[in-house]
Amino acid sequence: MANVTDGFGSSILGYPRIGPHRELKRALESYWHGTLDRDALLAVGREIQETQYLELAATGLTQVPGNTFSFYDHVLDNALLFGAVPKRFEPYREGLHPLDFYFLMARGRPDLPPLELVRFFNTPYHYRQPELDTDTEFSLHPEALLDEFDRAKASGIELRPVVLGPLSLLLLSKTGHVPGETEFDKLVLLDKLLPVYEELFEILAKRGATCVQLDEPCFTSDRSPSTLELFEKTYQRLSKAPLRPRMLVTGQYGDFGEALEILARSNVEAIGLDLASHRIRPDDLAKIPGIKRKRLYAGVISGTNVWRADRYVTLDYLNQLAQVCPDMVVSTGATLLHVPYDLLVEYELEDHVADRLAFAKQKVLEVVSLAKALTEGPNEKWRKRPREVHFKQKHAVRQRVYNVTPQMREREPYETRKIAQQARLRLPLVPATTLGSFPQTVAARQARYDLGQGKLSHDEYRKRIEAEIEATIRLQEDIGLDVLVHGEHERNDMIQYFAELLDGFATTHFGWVQVYGSRCVRPPILYGDVSRPEPMSVSWTTYAQSLTDKPVKGMVTGPVTMLARSFVRQDQPLYETADQVALAIRDEVVDLEKAGIAIIQVDEPSIRELLPLRAKGRAEYLRWAVGAFKLATSGVKAETQIHTHIGYSSREDVVQAIDELDCDVTAIVATRSIEWVLKALTDDCAEGHGLTHGVGPGVYESRSARIPDIDELDELLTAAAEAVTPERLWANPDGGLKTRHHWQLDPSLRNMVAAARRVRRRAESSGE
Repeated sequence: MANVTDGFGSSILGYPRIGPHRELKRALESYWHGTLDRDALLAVGREIQETQYLELAATGLTQVPGNTFSFYDHVLDNALLFGAVPKRFEPYREGLHPLDFYFLMARGRPDLPPLELVRFFNTPYHYRQPELDTDTEFSLHPEALLDEFDRAKASGIELRPVVLGPLSLLLLSKTGHVPGETEFDKLVLLDKLLPVYEELFEILAKRGATCVQLDEPCFTSDRSPSTLELFEKTYQRLSKAPLRPRMLVTGQYGDFGEALEILARSNVEAIGLDLASHRIRPDDLAKIPGIKRKRLYAGVISGTNVWRADRYVTLDYLNQLAQVCPDMVVSTGATLLHVPYDLLVEYELEDHVADRLAFAKQKVLEVVSLAKALTEGPNEKWRKRPREVHFKQKHAVRQRVYNVTPQMREREPYETRKIAQQARLRLPLVPATTLGSFPQTVAARQARYDLGQGKLSHDEYRKRIEAEIEATIRLQEDIGLDVLVHGEHERNDMIQYFAELLDGFATTHFGWVQVYGSRCVRPPILYGDVSRPEPMSVSWTTYAQSLTDKPVKGMVTGPVTMLARSFVRQDQPLYETADQVALAIRDEVVDLEKAGIAIIQVDEPSIRELLPLRAKGRAEYLRWAVGAFKLATSGVKAETQIHTHIGYSSREDVVQAIDELDCDVTAIVATRSIEWVLKALTDDCAEGHGLTHGVGPGVYESRSARIPDIDELDELLTAAAEAVTPERLWANPDGGLKTRHHWQLDPSLRNMVAAARRVRRRAESSGE
């Protein structure tokens, strides 16, 4: 750690790890497909690591983080660092290379489900959830961490190893997965875990590390008094370890709250605050006892959005903070994992958009520049203010939002709609469907690429995509699904496709961000007023409907998910932007209905991603988020059935909100957490609220290669039918099938249809 007499330091809390050109993604997928050997994959990982820490050191950062690279997921890496291997995987460890065993836990195999995929706080990133039981034993396995540290040291760079804090490691894990074992308090394992952290500290200190970063993001959420007491005891103990580096404890993604006060009175040397997400007034910071003795990592540069900081406002704020905490390091508020690598490669972004942006490389330079200006004062370059950039407002869009009435967010009562829809659709009990996407063939991807390159006419492109749609319709008919989809072959991504067709969004060529493993997306940039110039999905859906007598769902991404998975403008309230997007989606939904589409699915898998981590603000968020969705979906007649897809909705706060969305059918990601869903379906409904309309608790995991058998699916659907009655139950996977191969989805869907028919026959024979 830099000495305060050297001036104000500069650092970041983490960096993207997929490689500037997605080198890791390509290497991983080649390895999994058997076309790249293990040594070559490991070499790609080393190259990404070394290039990263050399480049970061060259920028002028006074501290460079280490152990931020991962071959799949950093939470899983930390679980393995401390030896937290679930019992169900232990028999497979012997005989497997450690890397292959790691991928087994992350990806599973047909007879062994992987660790559950769970959203990481209020980001689009998802992690593989560690599994703990009462007998879990921890042990230290620091080989990868130490190897990187030693290689960097040989190059003259001392890394600051980044490790998930002990309480967050436990709190992010899952219990109750072992047959016969109920859930238990994960924190009872803390006493077994802390000695392993102390062991790691001693090894790092002897290796020459002067600082270790412990991330405790779970404490930017509300925690019980007993958990906060454990937090205090943990850092009292760790700070008294006989041999250790200095400790930096960070609270990323929000307000560190009570944890900040606890750390301030502890012997922990440094605290990292996400001041980009939650700006603390210097006067309030000064009131915290002990804070002036700490090194403050002032996270004024956001790690979760791409907007350039106002350097004058930010520098003024830092100067005020320095009066409270003179030992200060300018930093990012969170790891830069969640933003793209480099803005300068985006050659087609218009200047009025690009001038307001900063990707990971630019954010590092912002940090270095602010630290230098804080130490030396603004130079000549700073005195010349950059050109102010303003976006032209669209009066018609804004006026339309102001004219929205409460009636525009309401449909006829559900019971009325239910009768009208039954008369129109005549679906069987427990209808079987999917949630939208089917695998993208090489031909479809090539056609989309050739169209973008000008090598293919629009007419020829349409013919090729229509051929893909017809093949998907015929396959679904053969499988026996009751409600079909067109497969979304024309879409590169459920967000980007619509962003490219809506005014007010910009898209990138190389702005890739990791979602999990090798899965990457290019989040659009929502910079201006949003409107829909013309229909976006109607022609593809109506073509699919013309091929079959079975209903084909229209598929549209919901307004909140469009916001959650984009980098959204910050110059107006989020609820106002949400309503702008909702009105554009409303136009699309109405046009689908006019074209004869009887079922329209408006996906909101990310409605939780914007939910405030603390209770304060959640009610207001849910109010406008639900309102935006209802604005998007309430322009249709009673006979048109509206579906939605909700992802990772295990927060009790959201249960009632789901029902308030007033969808006719809600599909829920539930394969690995179906017990929670069934409990919500029974307990909450008994209390008069909760999930009272049609429900499709996803019965197999769409992101896994595993093929579930008929009996397993039958058991899940039977339990769901008992909770909600067969009249309300739908059978579906828990997500789209874009990432699957046909040899995986074909038997899985056939087994799902067979299981649904079993449940249907039993219900019909019992007279239900």
